[in-house]
Amino acid sequence: MYEKIVQLKLLSPDGKYYATDVLSTKGVLRLVQSIPSPKAEPFKMWLAQVGSERLDEIADPEKGINRSLAYYRAKGYSEEWINQRLKAIETRKKLTDEWERSRNKRRKRLCDSDQ
Repeated sequence: MYEKIVQLKLLSPDGKYYATDVLSTKGVLRLVQSIPSPKAEPFKMWLAQVGSERLDEIADPEKGINRSLAYYRAKGYSEEWINQRLKAIETRKKLTDEWERSRNKRRKRLCDSDQ
């Protein structure tokens, strides 16, 4: 794990910059997994739960959509805002899919013209 730690100069309360050990999010999660302490167990259980939910969402994407809806509602967004958000996501997905199809057609034409 030590090779994943980098040092950044961060501002301290005394106004000076000190080299401070930092990790990426992934590194922090791996570090927590390696802590052999009962105090770390609740966090480890939460990580396992979130990981399990994410795998469920990969298997059934509708679960991810439902989780997002519940999150938006819990944050107090209106149903109108939520619907607009979902439509915007769908529109962006269609647009990027079309760009990808267009890019693939161009590549195919270029490859065909080279032969």
